[in-house]
Amino acid sequence: MNKPAKKRELTEEEMRECAALNAIYKAKKKELGLSQEKIAIEGLKANSQSAASHYLTGRNALNVEAASVFARYLQVPVSAFSARLAKQLAEMAQPEQSNVSMLVQPDMIYRYPVISWVSAGSWEEAVQPYPDGFSDRYEISDYDSKGPAFWLEVKGDSMTSPSGVSVPEGMMILVDTEAAVQPGKLVIAKLPASNEATFKKLVEDGGTRYLKPLNPAYKMVECDENCKIIGVAVRMSGRL
Repeated sequence: MNKPAKKRELTEEEMRECAALNAIYKAKKKELGLSQEKIAIEGLKANSQSAASHYLTGRNALNVEAASVFARYLQVPVSAFSARLAKQLAEMAQPEQSNVSMLVQPDMIYRYPVISWVSAGSWEEAVQPYPDGFSDRYEISDYDSKGPAFWLEVKGDSMTSPSGVSVPEGMMILVDTEAAVQPGKLVIAKLPASNEATFKKLVEDGGTRYLKPLNPAYKMVECDENCKIIGVAVRMSGRL
């Protein structure tokens, strides 16, 4: 009777990868509502929780497929716990002959709440940036904000331009409340006559600042001392 093959011992690098992954899992499992069983059965397509446990505890070495599953569920890039496997994934995605440069994975992924335009308009009145119950929906980005940040879904067509930069209705914009405010930036502002925030391009003419729609069918509005700039749009994403 043949004896089963002896299990290969993990290298030091493979052990470090498992330990790093386990640390990320422990830090994020509660926030993301994850369990080893969920990742194993839904992601790894295994029959039991032990499939995930073996990777997290260093019993099994991580491979590209498993690493991709864990990265997806934990909302981090593979490079967050394995530079080796991240490199393999990049090489697999690279065409054999191409004049297009390789897309570099972001080093970190950040999670921001999606809020309403009314909530954005009352941002400066909030006692704390993210009060309890502030949002029940979150989206991710590779952008590391300078201050509290949030996502807004664009309403209307005032920022839909016939040429150049255009931000049509339904697009998601990420707003950094502490990004540098300068003429030419797309900003979220609060006008005294409205209880909602508004999304416009900040321009300056003769020392006076204005909020300018990208759609020429709409008029500019002066941004005087009663106009409060809440933040700067730093990312934009759409949905199919």
